[in-house]
Amino acid sequence: MAYRKTPAEIHRLTTAKEHLVGCATRVVAEVGWSQASVTAVADAAGIAAGSVYQHFPSKAALAVEVFRRAAGREVEVLGEVLHGPGDPVERLVRGIEVFARRALENRGLAHALLAAPAEPAVGAERLAYRRRYRALFAEVVREGVATGALPAQNGEITAAALTGAVGEVLVDPLGAPEDADAEALLADLAAMALRCAGAPRT
Repeated sequence: MAYRKTPAEIHRLTTAKEHLVGCATRVVAEVGWSQASVTAVADAAGIAAGSVYQHFPSKAALAVEVFRRAAGREVEVLGEVLHGPGDPVERLVRGIEVFARRALENRGLAHALLAAPAEPAVGAERLAYRRRYRALFAEVVREGVATGALPAQNGEITAAALTGAVGEVLVDPLGAPEDADAEALLADLAAMALRCAGAPRT
């Protein structure tokens, strides 16, 4: 008869895995993907390096899990804002502001998600999540066009431009001191989004 884990053992393993992913996320936020070795993560988690492989077959698999969870949360938050109250233009601007503010509040992790050099597996995830961001922006742009709040345009192209521009604009500020003028940056990003989508000036 094949061995079956008991509920207590499953709970213990799940808890240990969650702790490991949390520690790995903090290490990545501090030192980036390239320096987040299995040994560094194990040290942060207070376990032996070999114990990491009880939960993940490789460093790349652990890195992908860290990326998916962190980026998935950002997509979730953006979706909540873009599907929230307000007209499409208001939601578009609010979504970009919320995305950028969250990035600036956790600069190390945001830089890792957006731009830091990473293994090919993480790079592939980054592209997949950019498509998810783009899809959310495209939806609200198309809604804006349909309601007459925005001029006729290809929502996919505008969304791709916004996704790329916001990420590019944030790269340098994420490496700047935290006392940099974040509010001015957020205002500039909002203005850029309005111009990109062709929103009428008020």
